[in-house]
Amino acid sequence: MSKKTQCKVWEYRESRFDTATVNAIREVPLTIVLNGREVVTLLCTGKHPRHLALGFLKSDAFVQHLDEVLDVDVVDHGDRQVARVEVHGDPWAGRVLSRSVTSGCGKGTNFERNVATVSRRRLGEDLSLRVAPAEILRLVAELHDRSTLYRATRGCHNASLCGPEGMLLFREDIGRHNAIDMIVGHCFERGEPMGDKFIVSTGRVASEILLKVVRMGIPMLVSTAVATSFSVNLARRTGVTLVGNAGSGSFWVYNDPGRIQGFDLAVAPEKEMVSIHE
Repeated sequence: MSKKTQCKVWEYRESRFDTATVNAIREVPLTIVLNGREVVTLLCTGKHPRHLALGFLKSDAFVQHLDEVLDVDVVDHGDRQVARVEVHGDPWAGRVLSRSVTSGCGKGTNFERNVATVSRRRLGEDLSLRVAPAEILRLVAELHDRSTLYRATRGCHNASLCGPEGMLLFREDIGRHNAIDMIVGHCFERGEPMGDKFIVSTGRVASEILLKVVRMGIPMLVSTAVATSFSVNLARRTGVTLVGNAGSGSFWVYNDPGRIQGFDLAVAPEKEMVSIHE
């Protein structure tokens, strides 16, 4: 299934209008149904729907462990997809069913509950992951190199899972939330350990992105864009290494308990951003 399609447009160039053919990224609604009850409809490219459904349910705390999952059935109707997931027990028990609208491309999440639960975790105590600044910038460059769909359509975000051995997994989708959820679902289904890995992605780091990372136990997040104040506060409360505005030989360190090699905590006031240049 292609992630893009072609369409005709009128293009204004050199003081005149003419017809042109351009690529448009494919947009498909994916409805996730959990134990017979609709959870959410995500707008996505239609790629990796199984991992996207599992990743969303894991990220939003509907499931905690893989052995809870009994079945995942994805049906593609062409213009829409449905992922029906069956799990042990009642995944709705104890959940506040009111949904808050977040900046997550229009989808609702149980935001207050997620913040209250996740912000009690501490990832800063494990500093086994150590990354050199040059490696961060190299992986950002590789992320851009792999972004063929973005170059073709200008309509998607990209995310990658990285480790000491380099980039391990690359995903692209309409929303950065979807791309990260695909990575979460892939690793969740395979039982991949996450304590020695980190995410490199495009797009603003809002609080719901930071929450996904913390819930999976991923200790470091790097973005080519900036972070919101709420996500910075959450990173500092949970001990996540948070890097933003990465590219063109520099990046900002919002929080780092000791995972970036050569970074001197003494020069990093707690409430100020620090820019590192190669």
